[in-house]
Amino acid sequence: MIEGVLFDLDDTLHDDTRAYRQAAECVAREVARERGVDAARLMDAYVAEAEAFWIALSPAALGQPLVGLRARMWGTALQSVGLDDAALAARCGAAYNDYRRRYLELWPGALDLLASLRRRDCKLGMITNGMAETHREKIALLRLEDAFDEIFIADEVGLVKPDVRLFRLAAERLGLPVERCAMVGDRYERDIRGAHDAGMFTVWMNVRNETVPAASPAPDRIVSRIDEVEAALPLAAK
Repeated sequence: MIEGVLFDLDDTLHDDTRAYRQAAECVAREVARERGVDAARLMDAYVAEAEAFWIALSPAALGQPLVGLRARMWGTALQSVGLDDAALAARCGAAYNDYRRRYLELWPGALDLLASLRRRDCKLGMITNGMAETHREKIALLRLEDAFDEIFIADEVGLVKPDVRLFRLAAERLGLPVERCAMVGDRYERDIRGAHDAGMFTVWMNVRNETVPAASPAPDRIVSRIDEVEAALPLAAK
């Protein structure tokens, strides 16, 4: 039976895709009004730049100020629409951070799920491939600070999912063997494969209706919404 449940943060507990896309759209529209460029093209360029960074995230990239990283991402996006302006890129990065805070919102039922698991004596952990600079603030704004026994941010522990050492560290900190832990996440490669290789039960929250990569281990359970997670876990009877 499962005694500990680990959760990813972005797009698992909250709709991160909506938040960052809406923030990017707001910034792109501001630049379009000011400089007469194509807002949609600028937004798409920034989103592509940001997604590529997070997909390729490695331990070597940890510890960098994210504000500066985002300014560089906006700088590259601005260049794609013919604007080479470092000051504007810095303003875009700051404005993006402000807008994104406004759009942070938990999936409906997320807090109810965590409270229910607590009532069933589950230990709870969070594992996120994030930077402490922004993710600690995000966790506070989403009212998740007190919801978990342990929070593991890649930037703080020096490990990045899907490194099995990160999942094993999480189980150790929760005081549980890995086989008594479940991992819930939306990214197959980062969340599911890593947890599976560490020996955990896996629940893929497949919010993008993706398919399991060829010749890859199947998740133990697949759900599409956060309110389906509890029923997917092999927990002790209530």
